Amino acid sequence: MSAMKQPAATIEKSALGLARRKGLLRARDLKAQGLPTVVLTRLVAAGKMARVARGIYSLPNKPVSAHRSLAEVALRVPRGVVCLLSALRVHEIGTQAPFEVWLALPGNVVAPRLDQPALRVIRMSESTLSEGVDRVAVDGITVPVFCAAKTVADCFKYRNKIGLDVALEALHEGWRLKRFTMDELTRYATINRVANVMRPYLESLTA
Repeated sequence: MSAMKQPAATIEKSALGLARRKGLLRARDLKAQGLPTVVLTRLVAAGKMARVARGIYSLPNKPVSAHRSLAEVALRVPRGVVCLLSALRVHEIGTQAPFEVWLALPGNVVAPRLDQPALRVIRMSESTLSEGVDRVAVDGITVPVFCAAKTVADCFKYRNKIGLDVALEALHEGWRLKRFTMDELTRYATINRVANVMRPYLESLTA
C-alpha cells in the first residue's frame, strides 16, 4: 500500500518514528521514505512535532544538545565544515563562546542566508576543507568539524579575524588537555602555510 493510500494515523506514526530515529527531520527525509510532507504541518498543529528552524522539525520537549545549532547548520549547509571558534567550543578548548556558527565553505559556494542560527563564513580552498575533518554526532545528525590540531592551525592562519590571543589560548589549552600531538600541529601548520608563524610558539610548548 502506498503512503498516500495509508490511513492518516499510520502516516503520522511513521513520521513520528522517523523523527525519533533521526532526531532532526526535514521534508526530504519524509520523501525518501515515501511519506507525504504535509504530515509535518498536521503534526506541528497537533503539538506532536515542533518546528525548530526553517525546514527543520523535531519532537517537542526533546532534550537539546548544547551544539544543536551546529546540527541545524549541517543539515542546511552540507558542504560546510564547522571551524575556528565553533570548533574550539566542540573540542572544549579555551573560553570562547561564539553566538555565531563559524563555518568554512569553498570559495565558489554562495553563503546561505539563514534566519537562525547566525553564520560567520570563512572561505577555504577545497583541498584545505578536506583536511582534518572529524565527524561528530549532534542530536542524531553527523556534523563535520575540523579536528583540534587543524582548528588551532586555522586560528593562527586567521589570527587577523579572531585575534592572536585567541590562537595562543587555543594552542596552550589544547596542549595542556592533550587534544593533539606536536606532529599533528606541525602537519596542519604546514598545510595552512603558517609553520614559520607557529614555530616559536610550538617550541615554547616543549621548552
